[in-house]
Amino acid sequence: QVQLVESGGDLVQPGGSLRLSCVASGRSFRFNPVAWYRQASGKERELVASITGGATTYYLGSVKDRFTISRDNAKNTVYLQMNSVKPEDTAVYYCNVIGTSLWGQGTQVTVSS
Repeated sequence: QVQLVESGGDLVQPGGSLRLSCVASGRSFRFNPVAWYRQASGKERELVASITGGATTYYLGSVKDRFTISRDNAKNTVYLQMNSVKPEDTAVYYCNVIGTSLWGQGTQVTVSS
């Protein structure tokens, strides 16, 4: 069974850091682009960052220079390093293999003092 599992979400203070992980199981996705999305309460899901198989990255403007997406193909894992987090980063974060219907269950990130 192919699945994605996110982890690493937590309650963090403004200005703090978190690292989210998205682990794929069941097959390798080393050549597939993978994205992190987020959905805040009452808002639409938005694309936060993506990374291609060749490690080309894209970032939403509001997270650029604060978040870093990376991948470890040996571990079939994509990461989202979140630094200098802000309250507006509060959301459920999901990973997705781009071009497929494969999504994880989400991990909650709450930024609050």
